[in-house]
Amino acid sequence: MRPLFPWTGMGELHFSRCTGGRWTWDIPYVLPVVGGTYWVSGPLRTETVGPAATPQEAIAMVIERLPPGCDRAFVGTPEELAAHEARTRKQGAEGG
Repeated sequence: MRPLFPWTGMGELHFSRCTGGRWTWDIPYVLPVVGGTYWVSGPLRTETVGPAATPQEAIAMVIERLPPGCDRAFVGTPEELAAHEARTRKQGAEGG
């Protein structure tokens, strides 16, 4: 998780695969629950993962659901990240 870009909004803890504004929304996020527990949702607002008793448990649930190939946060915007990933895929397909 350390290589990802953490950000908060509306009391939620999110992680992004890029550092530039708007960030990515392809990683689950953690919400505090009254009483000191946590709820893991996402990556979309309509998706739920489930309850977590501790912060460590919540983060473990997020880690289990990281997107394939998730690596260090890309320095740039989501659009720049997508272009970088497309170039990387193309180079891989061409063998170089």
